[in-house]
Amino acid sequence: MPRTVETARMLLRPFAAGDAGELFALDNDPEVMRHISKRPVSREEVERELRWFMRPGEYGFWAAEERAGGGFLGWFHLRPREEDPPGHAELGYRLRRSAWGRGYATEGAIALVALAFGELGAERVYAEGMAAHTASRRVMEKAGLRYVRTFDAGWPEVLDGAEEGDVEYEALRADWRPTG
Repeated sequence: MPRTVETARMLLRPFAAGDAGELFALDNDPEVMRHISKRPVSREEVERELRWFMRPGEYGFWAAEERAGGGFLGWFHLRPREEDPPGHAELGYRLRRSAWGRGYATEGAIALVALAFGELGAERVYAEGMAAHTASRRVMEKAGLRYVRTFDAGWPEVLDGAEEGDVEYEALRADWRPTG
């Protein structure tokens, strides 16, 4: 299981079976999913997703909670994709609307980039998203990732803003400096 990561305001903890309801609500909020999918997510899909989130390993998925009060905020991931070369890890996040605009995504992203380079030995951390998703792009930039390219990810459904393409951002170990 991934280790617990603490930030100033959040606890990023390994997922547990009891998180299914929170994931179901998150994945069925049309505004949260606006840049990901238009279709509702079933309980069965959430259960499969949760089992995947709970796989063992140093990299993985974390449930994000407020340290003060323990409220569920969403999730973060730091993981290599199957096609990635060794030492590469993808950063991702999905947060409730109530957490938007409050700096949680940036705080969690910075913590996971630091974990990747500081403890896990990653050489490259990257993130991808829709070019039209300016808030997510800003999080990537604040976390120290730099724009690499615009591309067409070939999503199976057409989403608003898809005509602008997708973007990739990255941070390299050689350029990374710890903050704080």
